[in-house]
Amino acid sequence: MRQLSEEAQVAQYKKMTETPIPKLITMLGIPTTVSMLVTNIYNMADTWFVGRIDTSASGAVGVVFGLMAIIQAFGFMFGHGAGSIISRRLGARDVDSASRFASTSFFSSLVAGGCILGLGMLFLNPLMRLLGSTDTILPYARTYGMFILLAAPFMASSCVMNNILRYEGRAALAMIGLTSGGILNIFGDWILMEGLGLGVFGAGLSTAVSQLISFLLLLFMFLSGRTESKISLRGFTRDPREILLICQTGLPSLMRQGLNSVSTMMLNGQARLYGDAAVAAMSIVSRVCNFLFSVALGIGQGFQPVSAFNYGAKKYTRVRKAFLFTLTVGEVLLGTMALLCIFFTSSVVGFFRADPEVIAIGGFALTAQCIALFFQPLTVCSNMLFQSIGQNRSATFLATLRSGLVFIPVLLVLSRVLGLTGVQVAQTVSDVIAFFICLPFVVRFFGVLKEMEHSAE
Repeated sequence: MRQLSEEAQVAQYKKMTETPIPKLITMLGIPTTVSMLVTNIYNMADTWFVGRIDTSASGAVGVVFGLMAIIQAFGFMFGHGAGSIISRRLGARDVDSASRFASTSFFSSLVAGGCILGLGMLFLNPLMRLLGSTDTILPYARTYGMFILLAAPFMASSCVMNNILRYEGRAALAMIGLTSGGILNIFGDWILMEGLGLGVFGAGLSTAVSQLISFLLLLFMFLSGRTESKISLRGFTRDPREILLICQTGLPSLMRQGLNSVSTMMLNGQARLYGDAAVAAMSIVSRVCNFLFSVALGIGQGFQPVSAFNYGAKKYTRVRKAFLFTLTVGEVLLGTMALLCIFFTSSVVGFFRADPEVIAIGGFALTAQCIALFFQPLTVCSNMLFQSIGQNRSATFLATLRSGLVFIPVLLVLSRVLGLTGVQVAQTVSDVIAFFICLPFVVRFFGVLKEMEHSAE
């Protein structure tokens, strides 16, 4: 398996440690943002095509979204865990151990995806009900969920390869793999659902095939020698402590994505009390907000390799500048999109499902969540900062806030006190609370970082 030449490795090191911060994060953030947007667009395409069937089918998309979050949780754990370590090792010019961590995380994610596939197929009905299916949603959720499970090993390992490419500073290569599969999924939905009339079966098949294609394209990037780290079965570590280190470093991602799945289940469970229209409405709102949120997430993921690489190279001033630049850009972009979306919430929800009850429930929920977008950039940037530099405890705690430690009790309390309105505003309230919890962590860290800057001079 080919690997970059020593000259190319030196050039990459200079790029990551000497390129002006705004230019570097923009270079890395734009491909990542495009990847995130395309991924969310094809998720929204599924929502739109399936929503043309009926309200119950539309609700099934939201139910299965929780399953996808479970698969991605393990993929991001191994991907972010290994990626953070790899970036810091490359910053310290240790290419051999970077390849070892890349190989270990890749094969571990394949095994994890295979386990999810086996267990999910064995307990398909209970799983779909746990994720929030009603009796009328269940047949659609079973069909769609079956294909997501078949794609689980490819989905999990694609998350790993995507994140390793990003942490190496090769976000454009990751973009090619992810966006190609996403675009094919959109066309697959159109051909299989509209052209051949396969309904939810066609949507699931299209998603599974697109995940396989993304997997193959991303794997090609490693096999063709376009990366510093390499993937090989021989490179899988024999030291269990290195597997543990990957899991510890990636734990914030597992917690964030895992709790996102749990919160989706609970949200669907609370919405289910008000019928299929409420489940469908909250599903649509979640997809739209994830699309908007992907902008901040994409810029933040462009920031992560810059932070990790320069922290490993002991260039702490660049870490601080990178954080502040990313936070500012995130606030401007998300704030602008939130203001635009607030004026068209009913039209946006109605685009996916022209059901008056769905529009009424979803319109108010989307307005509330647009307000929350102003508070999200700080929580995203702070979590990614601590994870990228290896401060796993702080990163794990902050990762559990938005969809776990704060959201779950807020949802339970507000749904009991305010009924459906509580379900609609729970995410907004939890985002505001998470913002004020993250703030002192960031202030304290920058005080420590300033001391490290002086020590390194």
